Amino acid sequence: MTGLAAASARAGRATGLPLDDLTQVELVWIEKQIEHWIRFGREVREQVLDRRRRILFFPPGAAFALVRWAANEHGTVLSRLDILRAVAPGEACQTLPTVTPGGDILLRVDGWPKVERILQHIGAIEAASIDPVEVAPDHWRHVHNRLAAGEAPRAYTMQRHRAFLLALRIGA
Repeated sequence: MTGLAAASARAGRATGLPLDDLTQVELVWIEKQIEHWIRFGREVREQVLDRRRRILFFPPGAAFALVRWAANEHGTVLSRLDILRAVAPGEACQTLPTVTPGGDILLRVDGWPKVERILQHIGAIEAASIDPVEVAPDHWRHVHNRLAAGEAPRAYTMQRHRAFLLALRIGA
């Protein structure tokens, strides 16, 4: 069994979930070259591969924000932020680098100005005492679509959040 396969097997045993139920996100951090990090999300397990790489494991339905940045001797070559929902086995998903098997993309932005704007939006949600993990998936889709159209997204307020949580409880 390879190191990656062994790490995956241990993660599956540690959570009580079958290995195939977990979404794996490999993070790399090579200072000023490749920097991947999770802005928000609740992983159920972490596996350190070496001092520059680790894998986080997310259960089906978990929302998380993945930031990927890369540069070369000429400057930044990649700035991307994806907000994803981990998928269940057999569920349709989009593939992304470093995410296995993939995820339901709720929001995707490219370019540092847009990434920075989303980071600020996430910060505003947190400032309203709302955990971004619990934000309505449709809000992230709304933000994605508004930015794609060159428009400002609506704020995610406590009132909107309470309405979302109520709709979840009554099964709407």
